[in-house]
Amino acid sequence: MAPELLEVGRVVRPHGLRGEVVVDMVSNRAERLAEGASFTATLADPGAAETTLTVRAARPFQHRHLVVFAEVHSRDDAEAIRGARLRAPAIEDPDALFVHELVGATVQEPDGTERGVVTALQANPASDLLVLDDGRYLVPLRFVVERRPGRIIVEVPAGLFE
Repeated sequence: MAPELLEVGRVVRPHGLRGEVVVDMVSNRAERLAEGASFTATLADPGAAETTLTVRAARPFQHRHLVVFAEVHSRDDAEAIRGARLRAPAIEDPDALFVHELVGATVQEPDGTERGVVTALQANPASDLLVLDDGRYLVPLRFVVERRPGRIIVEVPAGLFE
């Protein structure tokens, strides 16, 4: 069975004449743009087939990245992949919390009290928030003390769930 692919970025537009493109990444993992990394690209044109794109070079550019793909050689090639969604397998890191592992997990206190299911993750400057049961509760990620398959254990201050 093939691994599940996660959306990790999107081709925004061509840059220059030699096939370089601007990519907006939703992943903060540097290895996603390392030389030789590959993506399954779903092109914006609904009739187009998926294709594989392999990173030849990448560098930061105005809160995004300029990327050279081995399969893209000209501005016309770059224009053809404009808007493509870039997907890749999940990265295995036992010390990291990933959105795809959090959404759908049951939140539980150490005493076993279940508090709901994570339906989304909400960005917040102090600490990203687990959104439980479509907004019923918001739990800062800093209160996560353990993660098990399908379950997140949290230690929260008294009154958070009232």
